[in-house]
Amino acid sequence: MRLGYYPGCSLHATAKEFDLSTRTVCDALGLELVEIEDWNCCGATAAHAISDELAVGLAGRNLALAAQQGLDSVLAPCAACFGRLKHAAKALGSGEADLPAGLDARAAAGVRVHNILDALLNLAGLERIREKSVTPIAGLHPAAYYGCLLVRPPEIAEFDDPENPTSMEQILGAAGAQPAEWYHKLECCGASLAVTNTPSAVRLVADILSHAKAAGADCVAVACPMCQTNLDTRQAAAAARLSEELDLPIVYITELLGLAFGIAPRKLGLGRHIVDATRLTQIAFTPAAEAAASGG
Repeated sequence: MRLGYYPGCSLHATAKEFDLSTRTVCDALGLELVEIEDWNCCGATAAHAISDELAVGLAGRNLALAAQQGLDSVLAPCAACFGRLKHAAKALGSGEADLPAGLDARAAAGVRVHNILDALLNLAGLERIREKSVTPIAGLHPAAYYGCLLVRPPEIAEFDDPENPTSMEQILGAAGAQPAEWYHKLECCGASLAVTNTPSAVRLVADILSHAKAAGADCVAVACPMCQTNLDTRQAAAAARLSEELDLPIVYITELLGLAFGIAPRKLGLGRHIVDATRLTQIAFTPAAEAAASGG
């Protein structure tokens, strides 16, 4: 299946491992990603606070470009980008907004926008993920963390249950992992408060990670560059606040799938994290884990 690919600003910079693992895993699953030519910033979480017209224009231009390039579906792995592109498509489709001259608003509104979980679950499919998982990661107990933006607001995201999503757990389970059961998978990580009010962000990160650890998680799976950055880079401060060790790798779900698919960690960018994630390979593929995966 051919999909337009909108990496957004983060995946070309601080979240390069998300880009690497997404491209590699999608290729393994038969999803052909075609990067939109001349794409621009979607406006992230700031533009709409200044101007609705600007916010729709920035995100809508990318959809119009995709349509011009013959792409009727777009994958936006970043949760914030996914939300802004979806919002623009709905605003353009309802006639509430328009695009500058030279851009086809009707064509842009017709482009379907998928987040990474949607693409994995509904375009690739769980059975295909099971087939590709040649080295099931049965030794891992990841805490599936969705954050605020991936399934909310529900009228925009139109994906999974906004109060109790399960798509990430289904995907991880198909790859052989045993997701932890916990109740903080939708709690806010602090987002940009990490810059403007760092203590508040650290408090939120500490709350999330302490509950993940208490649930028996050995890592946290994410699908949002902002969430990954906050939970990873603020972890030392969060541990100091709690006066306890956390040491939880924060990895993209595509990195975990890549490990299950037998893809080399370096091709997934697994060594790029602040909290060491390369040691997850030792947990995932222990003899006990492999025996559990085979039913032994």
